[in-house]
Amino acid sequence: MSRRSLRTVLAAGGAAVVMALLPATAQAEPFSGGNYGLYGMEGQYPTTSFCTGTFRQIGPTQYAEGMALKYFYSDKCGSFARIENSRPGCVAVLQRSDNGTGRNDGWVSETVDSGINYAYTKIGNNLNGRVSRALLACDGHDLVNTGWY
Repeated sequence: MSRRSLRTVLAAGGAAVVMALLPATAQAEPFSGGNYGLYGMEGQYPTTSFCTGTFRQIGPTQYAEGMALKYFYSDKCGSFARIENSRPGCVAVLQRSDNGTGRNDGWVSETVDSGINYAYTKIGNNLNGRVSRALLACDGHDLVNTGWY
């Protein structure tokens, strides 16, 4: 599959397609698509010193198959998704909408690293009228998501 058609498929299908394309033994690795990276702070992890200590959990923790999905927001930096108690083959995804309509225009994901049971995404810039949401997908299937914030 060409890189261009892969991006098209990922933008249209979301996280489930990401999981179908990942090797079973992959180390944690970020993926992104759509127009992710267009806005400031995108492409950085929430641990960057500029953002440290500014994130808070928004909305309730969502659960699927004993795994937890959390959405974090900072009015200084944007948002990120985190999954906990995850099994191998799962991915944390942050979807971002350009204009507040809750339409996935850009996304970033992170796989679960071997030997640990959590993952968190890079930052999505949902400031200035943009919105985002968190998603948990495993083995090619979207399991649960948060609302758009």
